[in-house]
Amino acid sequence: MTTDDVLADVGPRLRRIRKEREVTLAVLSEATGISVSTLSRLESGLRKPSLELLLPIAQAHQVPLDELVGAPPVGDPRIRASEPIVRHGRTHWPLTRQPGGLQAYKVLEPKRRLEPEPRTHEGYEWLYVMSGKLRLVLGEHDVVLAAGEAAEFDTRVPHWFGSTGEGSVEFLSLFGPQGERMHVRARPRRGCRGARPGVPGETVP
Repeated sequence: MTTDDVLADVGPRLRRIRKEREVTLAVLSEATGISVSTLSRLESGLRKPSLELLLPIAQAHQVPLDELVGAPPVGDPRIRASEPIVRHGRTHWPLTRQPGGLQAYKVLEPKRRLEPEPRTHEGYEWLYVMSGKLRLVLGEHDVVLAAGEAAEFDTRVPHWFGSTGEGSVEFLSLFGPQGERMHVRARPRRGCRGARPGVPGETVP
């Protein structure tokens, strides 16, 4: 399944979920802050979905983000995406196949506590936690995201994310063009504990 196929399915899925909940476009607009015309164009496929639009809709409907984008559940034998990739103990399920452009992964990080090593790359990255807690080190910030919470950031800012050490965490990772061009920055002077760094598709020169 290509990115275009995934995006083409989002509109009908948004309409179906809204109809099942008997919610009008006007009510959804008030709950999300997204205009009725934009919501209508999303459902009809005339507006390309983005994380900035899908997150408020998912929160308004109280459904996981992966339900809106149609991400298959872990372990489902009918998964049409590529086989999972295990790298440095972290498991990635690719949700897109073609190189370049937007890349999406469903990621499972096991319970562990390792040293963060912030990295940078070109573009933007979006993280959405489906279960567990995800530690995010971004520049001078060190925060913990719980299930249902998301983060968006410029990936030129040194960043790292992984397990808090309290349990495993499952999350969605989406990043823009050239997100695979990863390089290591110097480790911060002040040490902090967390999971081993890693972003799907990373290459370290």
